[in-house]
Amino acid sequence: MTHGPVLDPAGRPLDQIRLTGVSATGHHGVFDHERRDGQTFVADVVVHLDTRPAARGDALAATVHYGELAQAVSDVLTGSPADLIETVAERIAAVALAHPAAVAVDVAVHKPSAPIPVPFDDVVVAVRRDRVLAPPVVPAGDLVPPPEADPLPEPVPDAAPQTVPDPLPDPLPDALPDPLLPEPVTLVATDVHAVDHPDRPDGGPLRADDADDDAVVEAEVVEDALDRRPAEPVDVVLAIGANLGAAQETLRQAVADLDAVPGLEVLEVSPLARTAAVGGPEQPDYLNAVLLGRTTLAPRELLHAVQRVEQGHGRVRLERWGPRTLDVDVVAYGTVVAATDDLELPHPRAHQRAFVLAPWAQVDPHAVLPGLGGGPVAALAATAPDRAGVRWMALDWLTSPVTVVPPPAPGEG
Repeated sequence: MTHGPVLDPAGRPLDQIRLTGVSATGHHGVFDHERRDGQTFVADVVVHLDTRPAARGDALAATVHYGELAQAVSDVLTGSPADLIETVAERIAAVALAHPAAVAVDVAVHKPSAPIPVPFDDVVVAVRRDRVLAPPVVPAGDLVPPPEADPLPEPVPDAAPQTVPDPLPDPLPDALPDPLLPEPVTLVATDVHAVDHPDRPDGGPLRADDADDDAVVEAEVVEDALDRRPAEPVDVVLAIGANLGAAQETLRQAVADLDAVPGLEVLEVSPLARTAAVGGPEQPDYLNAVLLGRTTLAPRELLHAVQRVEQGHGRVRLERWGPRTLDVDVVAYGTVVAATDDLELPHPRAHQRAFVLAPWAQVDPHAVLPGLGGGPVAALAATAPDRAGVRWMALDWLTSPVTVVPPPAPGEG
């Protein structure tokens, strides 16, 4: 590769991590014999980054783990067949840029046994990609599935949009009276979100079990800070996910439905992440994304609004911790740190969930999660216990269908 240096904002060359000669047998090519027999492919990768934070703290999480990168590159080479090594190069670039510390990446893919009828030494496709000139797809472990694997249903770009219940009532007055002593009332628990249940394994993932739809419980209504509308719009972070039906189309429509909620504006949408389910029974992989928004709603109003969007998409609970048609979670509401029976901010497990942290770091590399266990989102994503379950991310999923490739069966790959 002959690319020049990548410069930091001050005009100084960034540091580099060079990974050369990663070799594996792949089945890429346009000819039947290439797909059938396979051949050797070799990849060279140069990651441009600032290594000083890692060196300063002697912290692996602050740099690119080249051992994991090498395995990810090998997984691409041996993974889902592509007609072109240009596509393979883009996949490898995307894998490298999935590391939050990576600023840019150079990739060279060699095909020394290409079916060319004249003598030659090598065929190389070399690309440079960065956060601006990004690759179109971010796969991780995009392996050829076994014949018996059941793929996630293909997205249906032209599926009929789903309806959402009527919007919330007109805004309440900005000034609310001081809290009064509550009187007990009967509430219907329809969909309790962001509650940490101690009986769940490891405290429960963001998409863990909720109360039964028809359960009636006795509770007290208490006006607290989570019922107060902010004096000015507040930045919020929402996480969305689905693993039933046309999941990609559901998430596309959910973005539009959330943006249509009075008092909520969706500003940025993360790449779409395909992730392994955390906790619960065996089930299809999830598609996840993170939305950055701004709201004039009170925290609890926002919770109720996103629950209504879920219900409008036919959210079902057929099994505890089971598959979902749509999950919407309030991850963060400004810098508010609070805990009540029905809402905890930030979400109590957000700092451990790569399926939230990884796409969040992609859409906002400088994001910080407030509260206990919080910190720079990119660093949290790099150390999250479930980070290996992030299989790939797609950048243009709101406008283009994403090909869904099942993961390898246990023990394969």
